[in-house]
Amino acid sequence: MSSHLPNASSSSSSPSSSSSSLGGTWILPDGRNSSLVRSGADLRPLAPVSPWDVALCVTGTLISCENALVLAALFYAPSLRAPTFILIGSLAVADLLAGLGLVLNFISIYALDTELATLASVGLLIAAFSASVLNILAITVDRYLSLYNALTYNTERTLTFTYAMLALIWLVCVALGLLPALGWNCLADEARCSVCRPVTKNNAVALAVTFLLVFALIMQLYLQICKIAFRHAQQIAVQQHHFAAISTTKGVSTLSAILCTFAACWMPFAMYSIVADSSYPAIYTYATVLPATCNSVINPIIYAFRNPDIQKSLWLACCGCIPTNFSLRPRTSSDV
Repeated sequence: MSSHLPNASSSSSSPSSSSSSLGGTWILPDGRNSSLVRSGADLRPLAPVSPWDVALCVTGTLISCENALVLAALFYAPSLRAPTFILIGSLAVADLLAGLGLVLNFISIYALDTELATLASVGLLIAAFSASVLNILAITVDRYLSLYNALTYNTERTLTFTYAMLALIWLVCVALGLLPALGWNCLADEARCSVCRPVTKNNAVALAVTFLLVFALIMQLYLQICKIAFRHAQQIAVQQHHFAAISTTKGVSTLSAILCTFAACWMPFAMYSIVADSSYPAIYTYATVLPATCNSVINPIIYAFRNPDIQKSLWLACCGCIPTNFSLRPRTSSDV
């Protein structure tokens, strides 16, 4: 989000008495000619490209490619229409839009540089990343219900509940994304800006606190999932003691890795958004934003590419075959 976060790259000063205009170029104090981004009376030198902005743009491109691959795998296999895969697809759509938003933000800074482009890119980023976090919450709820109501989980009622949950999520996120364009921005008063311009400080704090509440709910749900998984493992311990213990331990380790990764990516930016404002150095904003965006790089690996059914669909879509050593081990109630 770069200069529209802390106005880093847009802070380059325009030519004044220290540089003069001759014909169609600007003559800088050291005698070099700068590149032009506009013609006529609005000539000005091209703003230097921040390496942080380049890193965010590259991250956005990687996010877009990864999640496009996930969506292609889901569409290629009509059998992947269970609630779990619908939620994974929704998460992939959210992360895909987040990646495109990062690329659009880079373009809006260095090519368009208009108020409309700024509001559009920031609104898309708010909506997409909000949807990404809430979809992770929805996937956690789905995992909890699949264990808590194992016998009645795969029913039409569950599918209806899944669609209703996703509709609510996207409705809320679209509304959040529209807020900057509807006047909830600091373009008219820079003193009200948060670390993410043009989001106001109050809005940034509200979003950060909401994230902390969502994260606390996710942790609580995963704690319940672990309790249920251990209880199921004990129930089948008589017949498959060794397998149940290994499977449950592996599942708990996976959940711990998921939570730690999620917290490591988003917690620094959430806490920084609460305590900081636009007067803080830009580098701190970049240093916390970049890990947060990387969560959308990791999501496909955690929620999609590890799934055997999606792996099978990817092999069929890309190669038209399945490796001979590929196996689809059925999931058990201990797999979390």
